[in-house]
Amino acid sequence: MAMMPVTDSMFLLAEAREHPMHVGGLQLFELPDGAGPEFVGEFHRSLLDLVDVRPLFRRRPRGPVGVVGQFAWTNDDHLDLEYHVRLSGLPRPGRVRELLELTSRLHGSLLDRHRPLWEFTVIEGLQGNRFATYSKIHHALLDGVSALRLLQSSLSEDPAERGVRPPWSPRVRTNVFDKPGRTEDFDPFRAVSSLVKDVFGLGPAAARMVNEAFREQAATLAFQAPKSMFNVPITGARRFAAQGWPLERLRAVGRAASATMNDVMLAMCAGALRQYMIDLGMLPEKPLVAAVPMSLRARSAPAGDGSLGGNALGLILCDLATDEVDPAARLARIHESMVRGKEVYHGMSRLQITALSAIPLVPLAIGTVPGLTTVTPPAFNVLISNVPGPRRPLYWNGARMQGVYPLSIPYEGQALNITVTSYADSLEFGLTGCRRTVPHLQRLLGLLEESLTDLEKTTA
Repeated sequence: MAMMPVTDSMFLLAEAREHPMHVGGLQLFELPDGAGPEFVGEFHRSLLDLVDVRPLFRRRPRGPVGVVGQFAWTNDDHLDLEYHVRLSGLPRPGRVRELLELTSRLHGSLLDRHRPLWEFTVIEGLQGNRFATYSKIHHALLDGVSALRLLQSSLSEDPAERGVRPPWSPRVRTNVFDKPGRTEDFDPFRAVSSLVKDVFGLGPAAARMVNEAFREQAATLAFQAPKSMFNVPITGARRFAAQGWPLERLRAVGRAASATMNDVMLAMCAGALRQYMIDLGMLPEKPLVAAVPMSLRARSAPAGDGSLGGNALGLILCDLATDEVDPAARLARIHESMVRGKEVYHGMSRLQITALSAIPLVPLAIGTVPGLTTVTPPAFNVLISNVPGPRRPLYWNGARMQGVYPLSIPYEGQALNITVTSYADSLEFGLTGCRRTVPHLQRLLGLLEESLTDLEKTTA
């Protein structure tokens, strides 16, 4: 049995049919040279032969499904791999459009809590000598950073390498939650002392955050965001859109404007959302506010260690300057807002950052109360995440991964989620929206290109 941190159990407690709480990923692969028509089917069957499964992928909530407050994991000793690893085919003509429609449906269905909380689907019938895989795992098990890191560690940079194992199958067999001897170095007195120090530091830290926010004026406070078309009750059905852009285009804008690539990505989103809402006649007069998660994990942490599971995130609220007409001025405001947001957390511990970041997330945790989102102001308008990804092309038994597109979670009162990840020389955007509430989601992809083009023109 493994105890479940409160930050992880919250994702189980908040889940309902209208609010699936899993993250996902869509990966596109190019068939290797000489692959025949049976390649994808054989690939799927080979995955079912790998019966050795990581402990993380055997976890399921302990106790009856209907019990409120599940705080422990148990090990599923009867895992049915054929249930979790599936094969699907696209209807003709097998375009990206059909792929995104299938992915949207798969992402809208709940995971079975009587089983380990993950699924993996191999998808055949895709045009262009390609196939795809769609994976989803409950946010209580992994955050997006951990999931992408696990994928990266599973694939190979060598196109000639064979025997590459999927994320759920370790290279060396292990059948316990924690590594043997892991607790030998654990000092309970030091851990308690550190915890007490952090908790007592929360009061001064919270006061400092509020004081700095008012003093700087430009810092964005929670619950100051305008009401928007995205801050409404949602359904469980999803719509997904995805596309990649060359990283060098964003880097060039960043160099010209003395901004980070993440600032440019946020400005791309801001410009696209501004025009999207103008076209619908629904742009608020006040600027939209984005919640931008920041990972508290060390990038160099081993992909296979015990720290991989769970969630380790902080949160910055960013002024998207959607009331600003000029793209360059909009980017400058976004850059300033992100700098001040990071300065607020300077010198704080991981616990303090997590605790203070939870303040804007309170409405998400209690958003399942009927009618609550219609009477309370939103803490922010849209969640925009940037997850660092693989820096070099990766292969799965000779099949080159062409792209990896993240799917995330629209929350009650947060009908749109934008998550991006870097892969090789590309920045991959994944847009996940409530199917009923966010119309014409695909249109945002064209507006993202227009927004980047405008930034290139105004910062050249």
